[in-house]
Amino acid sequence: MKTNWKTTLKNVSFMILMLQLCVVLGQKKVVVIDVGHGGKDSGAIGINGILEKEVVLNIAKEILELNKTILNDGFDIYLTRYKDTLISLSDRSRLAKCLNTDVFVSLHCNASHNFSRGMEVYVHCSDNRNTKATISLGISVLQESTQKLGFKERGIKYANFQVLREMADFCPALLVETGFITNADEAAYFLMPKNIGAMALTVLMGVTNYLNVGL
Repeated sequence: MKTNWKTTLKNVSFMILMLQLCVVLGQKKVVVIDVGHGGKDSGAIGINGILEKEVVLNIAKEILELNKTILNDGFDIYLTRYKDTLISLSDRSRLAKCLNTDVFVSLHCNASHNFSRGMEVYVHCSDNRNTKATISLGISVLQESTQKLGFKERGIKYANFQVLREMADFCPALLVETGFITNADEAAYFLMPKNIGAMALTVLMGVTNYLNVGL
């Protein structure tokens, strides 16, 4: 897996200018990062005991930091949890609605009993007013992440996950499976802090690219 940092940083420089314009015009966007699992719910348990709940929390915290350091707080970003606590699915969507969220991204890690690998994103299976926008968001996140990091692209899929169901009619809502922690290579990838940062940056850039289409 490789990271094309030169291309990513070039994109970041352009996005900073666009986001500054967005803030000046009073259109600062609200992004909620739903950090999957937490507390007694560890999520998937991967190779060498790596836990889904820890991986996604680390990625989410990096997204927060990168929004500050490279995008100059271009977005108002909130997490559904900031530490190892269990938040109900209903409370996650309730929080997002109270914040009048523009984009909702739920972070998870995948697991399987075979050698599956790669990233995939889920949108709600209903045909709702945000379906097309959510698919566009999903494509943006997938392209940034898989092309820059070298993960296999497993595409966009449809499901009736509760957080997607409750957010589908409110705003573009996406569930991202960042990789398979039951795959030795991908589990090892997420053990390295620099790789957590790389994944966070590409997810953030995917959201940024999507939101800037409408500027």
